[in-house]
Amino acid sequence: MKRKHVSSSNICSIGYESESLTLEIEFNTGSIYQYYAVPAYEHDSLMAASSHGSYFSQHIKDRYRWRKMK
Repeated sequence: MKRKHVSSSNICSIGYESESLTLEIEFNTGSIYQYYAVPAYEHDSLMAASSHGSYFSQHIKDRYRWRKMK
């Protein structure tokens, strides 16, 4: 999945696959996680947020099924 680099203190890049509703986040630690059944509006809002990390913590983390990829 292609990810877009973002300016964040804890997130390095974010990718989204609309067909499978999969959100992929690479953290600055090098860990990569995929979140499943994430609506497109969540990805759009995450990308538009003034703080990607805060948006992630408040709206995505622990709300969607996830899997650590790396």
